[in-house]
Amino acid sequence: MPPPSDRPPARTELPPLRETIAKYGLGARKALGQHFLLDINLTRRIARAAAPLDQGTVIEIGPGPGGLTRGLLQEGARKVIAIEKDSRCLEALREVAAAYPGRLELIEADALEIDISRLGDGPRQIVANLPYNVSTALLIQWLTLIDRDASAITRLTLMFQKEVAERLAAVPRSKDYGRLSILAQWLCEIRLLFDVPKQAFTPPPKVISTIASLKPRSEPLSPAQMPTLERITAAAFGQRRKMLRQSLKSTSQDVTGLLAGCAIDETKRAEELTVEEFCALARAVDEGKTNPGH
Repeated sequence: MPPPSDRPPARTELPPLRETIAKYGLGARKALGQHFLLDINLTRRIARAAAPLDQGTVIEIGPGPGGLTRGLLQEGARKVIAIEKDSRCLEALREVAAAYPGRLELIEADALEIDISRLGDGPRQIVANLPYNVSTALLIQWLTLIDRDASAITRLTLMFQKEVAERLAAVPRSKDYGRLSILAQWLCEIRLLFDVPKQAFTPPPKVISTIASLKPRSEPLSPAQMPTLERITAAAFGQRRKMLRQSLKSTSQDVTGLLAGCAIDETKRAEELTVEEFCALARAVDEGKTNPGH
């Protein structure tokens, strides 16, 4: 990547984000899970955590007034595609696009309805301060895409509520370990990078946020079909305090046989099983070793 002095300069000097928010009346909307990140030093730190940015396409979700967008472009992103559902933010984002000619593309849409793999040139990575109310749904959607094509996304650098981030990286027998832990770790290598304090946002959320890095594995941790893995983990953790012989009844007419075939103690609880053991259960169901109950 060229040194900062060689990067294309901004064509115009952008006003401070607070001025932009006031100019366009961009009060954060609770219904959209909006909390705007205004500290440019922090947004640039997030952008640096996602480096290198000078290859392929960076996809940003919910840019709002463009704080992280500015950080990505200032840190040398070759191409940013920003998906924003809130039409109020588009004029502010067009100012950023004008300041960085040809490097920022805006899409007014709901990110849940967008196939990320069709956007821009590869390699693609996603960098986003995710709206809290759809962060898990978006992540599951992207994991489904990665399951279909591990090369579709090279990396995800995402901001979550701290408790959600901790669930992603949780290990068996911990209170945070659950469905999201298994699905994410099955397909990605996960690192929690750093926390973002409440006061960094406008308005301040009630929780601390955490930046997480998810790097898709070239192959899943263990063979399994994602729909079956989702169904088994949903059943197991839906009754996480019960023994598996009880919680998995909805997945098989012979739960005892299912567990015995995978050498798993039927008195264990969901939180005690590794990702690989859940994958073994999914394979057993799909291979017809048991009679699925659906």
